[in-house]
Amino acid sequence: MAGNIKEIGEKDFKASVLDSPKPVLVDFWAVWCGPCRMVAPVIDELSQEYKEKMDFAKVNVDEAPKIASSYSIMSIPTMIVFKDGKPYEQVIGYRPKKDIQKILDRVLGR
Repeated sequence: MAGNIKEIGEKDFKASVLDSPKPVLVDFWAVWCGPCRMVAPVIDELSQEYKEKMDFAKVNVDEAPKIASSYSIMSIPTMIVFKDGKPYEQVIGYRPKKDIQKILDRVLGR
């Protein structure tokens, strides 16, 4: 896992995501999920490109089911961008890098 992406769980979700001063892209995933493995390098690249402007985190839905259910995660991968402690944008399934970039730029007001 990349240095810019934090693996978070139920203990640190509030501090890392909801209380973050920057927007945070949270990638909800699981080890057994093929599309999750496909999107991982895309998220990794974006975490490098956007590291000054936003944070990146991964939540394993098998290890943090309460978080997944509280945001109604039914399919993975699901990426939610949180801004000011609230879900701002959501993407379900694999998407090419440029699609995710558009969302991040929209969240950042670019």
